[in-house]
Amino acid sequence: MTRSTADIRRAFIEYFSKAGHQEVASSSLVPADDPTLLFTNAGMNQFKDVFLGAEKRNYTRAVSSQRCVRAGGKHNDLENVGYTARHHTFFEMLGNFSFGDYFKEQAIKYAWEFLTKELGLPKEKLLVTVYSEDDEAFDIWHDQIGVPKDKIIRISTSDNFWSMGDTGPCGPCSEIFYDHGEQIWGGPPGSPEEDGDRFIEIWNLVFMQFNRQSDGTMEPLPKPSIDTGMGLERISAIMQNVHSNYEIDLFERLIKSAADITGTKDLENKSLRVIADHIRSCSFLICDGVMPSNEGRGYVLRRIIRRAVRHGYKLGCENVFFYQLVNQLIKEMGQAYPELAQQKQVIEKVLKVEEEQFANTLSRGMSILNQALESLDGKQVPGDLAFKLYDTYGFPVDLTNDVAREQGLTVDEAGFEEAMQKQKALAQSASKFGADYNDMVKVDEDTQFLGYEALSGQGKVIQLIQNNKPVLSASDGEVLVFVDATPFYAESGGQIGDTGTLMSTKAQGTVSDTQKMGKAFAHQVKLSGSLSIGDEVRLEVDDTRREAIKLNHSATHLLHAALRKVLGEHVTQKGSLVDEDKLRFDFSHFESISSEQLQTIENLVNAQIRKNHPLTTKMMALDEAKASGAMALFGEKYDDEVRVVQMGEFSTELCGGTHVSRTGDIGLFKIVSEGGISSGVRRIEAITGEKALTFVQNESYTLVELAALLKADKSSIKQKLEQALNQAKQQEKTLAKLEQQLAGQKSRDLLSNTVEVKGIKVLVAKLEGVEPKALRNMMDDLKNQLQSGVIALGLAGDGKVNLITGVTKDLIGRIKAGDLVNHLASQVGGKGGGRPDMAQAGGSQPENLDKALSSVEDFIKESVN
Repeated sequence: MTRSTADIRRAFIEYFSKAGHQEVASSSLVPADDPTLLFTNAGMNQFKDVFLGAEKRNYTRAVSSQRCVRAGGKHNDLENVGYTARHHTFFEMLGNFSFGDYFKEQAIKYAWEFLTKELGLPKEKLLVTVYSEDDEAFDIWHDQIGVPKDKIIRISTSDNFWSMGDTGPCGPCSEIFYDHGEQIWGGPPGSPEEDGDRFIEIWNLVFMQFNRQSDGTMEPLPKPSIDTGMGLERISAIMQNVHSNYEIDLFERLIKSAADITGTKDLENKSLRVIADHIRSCSFLICDGVMPSNEGRGYVLRRIIRRAVRHGYKLGCENVFFYQLVNQLIKEMGQAYPELAQQKQVIEKVLKVEEEQFANTLSRGMSILNQALESLDGKQVPGDLAFKLYDTYGFPVDLTNDVAREQGLTVDEAGFEEAMQKQKALAQSASKFGADYNDMVKVDEDTQFLGYEALSGQGKVIQLIQNNKPVLSASDGEVLVFVDATPFYAESGGQIGDTGTLMSTKAQGTVSDTQKMGKAFAHQVKLSGSLSIGDEVRLEVDDTRREAIKLNHSATHLLHAALRKVLGEHVTQKGSLVDEDKLRFDFSHFESISSEQLQTIENLVNAQIRKNHPLTTKMMALDEAKASGAMALFGEKYDDEVRVVQMGEFSTELCGGTHVSRTGDIGLFKIVSEGGISSGVRRIEAITGEKALTFVQNESYTLVELAALLKADKSSIKQKLEQALNQAKQQEKTLAKLEQQLAGQKSRDLLSNTVEVKGIKVLVAKLEGVEPKALRNMMDDLKNQLQSGVIALGLAGDGKVNLITGVTKDLIGRIKAGDLVNHLASQVGGKGGGRPDMAQAGGSQPENLDKALSSVEDFIKESVN
């Protein structure tokens, strides 16, 4: 029975929910706290710490439909999109997970029952693979499920053995394949024809049962786990009796919409596939806070947008079109992902601005590429040409690859990389501690944070790192100290880490920073004395610094709420920094903010401060907190139980940071700057408390001083200043007019210096007391009066030379002003250029000006011979 993509997604979630699995929402495409991933690319990414035992949740079974992107880094399907039936930059992964609960038998039964009973797939159309050594899985499939032995294929390669890395959790896999029938070419997995399209993998079951040691030995895990993944698009194609993912209902309607917008009649055109795929990845990436840029995730987004635009251009669409597909995408996926509709304005604006910027260079770049391809000798586009297109016209190399492939060519990517490295060596920024210590951290327990209630407390040392290696004891010098409990806040959510002191019976130290490493807190300490694992330590936070940070952090929440009220609900946080000096808040918005709007925002925040709301905090379930209207902040990873911070009815956010007791504690809020930092993202910097008061007082003192200078009171400074500026402008105009008159008089005086060379009137003069900007007017005046002749003027001052030459129109066939000025400039350490009738130059050797000017007559004699 044919079922819609939305129905299959819903059926999967409901089936496993009824089987006791906790429904878990899709995590962001930007992985939280995982530097190893560019984008979320599998359903298990958000459960990685759970599988590793570093995180515990209040459920042992989970089900999700996870949005994924594979378009950069190690996992990159970008270049295949549009050319194959099943490659995408964006896809959804349906998955069920067990964290030490059920294992192989139940996982296999769930999968088989869902496919054959819930979806109604014919059993005879399915075959499975198991790892060659996994007799247990083979027996379950055959003895309990009833799959014939000839439809259970043993695979000995890594395709059927999964691992998280060189060490750690790993285990065999079992894959389920669907047979499209003999009419489709291809063989079963493991056969020479396995790359054909007859047998399509639809579900992969991973049995995590071992912990691989560094020496390669496999130790059984005490609690084996299950990780599964089924591509929604693939199973939808099977359920809708089509062979290509691009023929399913969701893509069919996106492709039709793309065709309507671009004016394309041929619905089979593969460029429509590319556009339909790319609108999904681009929209969801923007929704998750990624903005187009020239590095990292932003650069991948920019590449995808530009690839879609190029395919629109290929279809003959020269108007801005890509953003118009967002409406159709929301119709298709908005019910499952309501954040699409919530961020609609942001997504459309980012796509439109990016496309408009690229459209300015696309036509020119395509023209250069096409011309180069026409004259290409061979089958490879040179790397330096690909780099020129990238560097000058913003063409990602995969876009050049696209165009080349359409003509049966390849790109010299090694040459491209060589050109790239010559132009720019990308530096890898180190962490704040100057090294990556995560692999060294062997702390099994979470650090207990005491700092909400106290600024001092006791802790026990549980790990030490000195000189880049774990140690049992540390002495004088820089040390990373991990304790089981601490009042020090570790940098998170934009709030900077605490500083202070650490003391034991044998040592004392200054804590200069606190950072999170997993769930452990690392204190960077300059230690005097000796400290050992197991020692009890006294920790004291710098209370003055913490207090200032608290004011700024609480004000950040009020600012966020005020921005949404004044600018609109599309405003979302795109980054923040909270330290003791200021707060910095980055947010989505696409226009400059007027001074009136800034004043309204500032007034709103200060009004909430004056209301002196008590600040309340509650621990709530994540879903309950979101349902209550609490704002979740960009880039943050939240546990199932979260801390909700509320200030009256004005602001409610999820936040683990430290805050004031009442909004009145903030005292005063003052915005000090606002501006754009990238496409669609703006930044506000502000100060609070005593710093804000000092800032306002200094501004007031400055106004008093200005009033005294202008001989006015503060209320009339603006009027007086406008009068002074208008008067200055009038005086500048009068002065310029007088200078022109003076230059005209000097021009008439200079005519007496005219001589005749080879029948040509020649005027050469060294000027004094003339502004360089008056030289052109003086030259025009002299040429008009001379009517026929050659003129060379030089001006020296402040260690520089200004030269100007002129030739009347009747003589430019015999002498060029540019040639003459370059002849002079070469003698005074400069160069110049211009039209045949007038040219200018500069120089750095005024001591040679007289000699240069004296050579004019000889130059003319030689030139007219």
